[in-house]
Amino acid sequence: MNAFNSILQLLALGGFVLGVLGIALAIGASSQGRNARGGALLAFVGIVSGIVFSIIAQGLLIVDTTQRAVIFNVLTGELEQPRGPGISIVIPGVQQPFIYPISQQTLTFSTREGVASTLSDSAIQARSVDGQQVEVDLTIIFRLDATGDRINQIHRDWSAQPGGYIEGLIRPAVRSIVRDVVARLEAESIYGIGREGMQQDISERLTTSLGRAGINVSEVLVRNVNFTEQFTDAIERKQIEQQELQRAQTEATRVRTQATGRANAAIEEATGQAQAILIRAQAEAEALRLISEQIAANPNLIQYTYIQQLSDNVRLIMIPSNSPFLFDPSTFVQLGEDFSAPAVPQIEGIRDRQQDGGGN
Repeated sequence: MNAFNSILQLLALGGFVLGVLGIALAIGASSQGRNARGGALLAFVGIVSGIVFSIIAQGLLIVDTTQRAVIFNVLTGELEQPRGPGISIVIPGVQQPFIYPISQQTLTFSTREGVASTLSDSAIQARSVDGQQVEVDLTIIFRLDATGDRINQIHRDWSAQPGGYIEGLIRPAVRSIVRDVVARLEAESIYGIGREGMQQDISERLTTSLGRAGINVSEVLVRNVNFTEQFTDAIERKQIEQQELQRAQTEATRVRTQATGRANAAIEEATGQAQAILIRAQAEAEALRLISEQIAANPNLIQYTYIQQLSDNVRLIMIPSNSPFLFDPSTFVQLGEDFSAPAVPQIEGIRDRQQDGGGN
């Protein structure tokens, strides 16, 4: 549509050129005594067509889909209803249009080379609650509110300001709110996990503040936060110390766990050995008790045991009759046919283990 307006302006210019040429031809013909009617006609057509095309070009307002037009009426001094996308007719000299973009716009505050073009575009300098210097690299994405007559409000409030709504409203608001938010936080918090909360706080406050003026904030991006070199070195040293402390605590926990495991194992081993000794002692005591009962019931058992211990090669032994401590035949007891050996009781601990072993 802008190309169409340019074509109309070119046609208007061409008409004026023809008009000038026609005037020149008419003057030349008159000076030579010839009929100047043809030149006068050409001049008339050219000038009229130039005026017509010029009026059409100035009277046609072409608004793109990403734009809105604010119309100022010179006669009444009032702002008319904003014009939307398409071709509109305005009265040249009476209705004066001002075009505003309604598409997404970005404004960046950064000290990086190639990003900041002026001093006002530089990163925002602020000071934290604990007095540390903080530099915030930030981008704000916004668009003008095209509903109703909000565009008229923006034009009315900021058109007389050098730089319009960007220099008069958005840039000062961003710098002021960022400084205020940073001033409520500690630098160490901003350096760490507090950065996300800071960005959210800035976004919410800018959305509220600029929204009242007809500017919708789409997103606020905190791209980088810089601190003084001394503060950064101190934070890095502190983080290194914390990491070393965590490693030391982890190592101490590992060593303590290993020591506890070894101690528990030693206790279990000692307990097992003690239980084994106790069981063995109980078994030996029980065996002695049983032997005593058997010997008391059958004294010949001693002699029998003695014979059993002799070597297999022994076939004949001569025993002195006066040697009672070696083998005394007089001690043999004649047992009757109704003799029965005492029952051998089971040791309780052994019996339990035998039953457990049998069940397994």
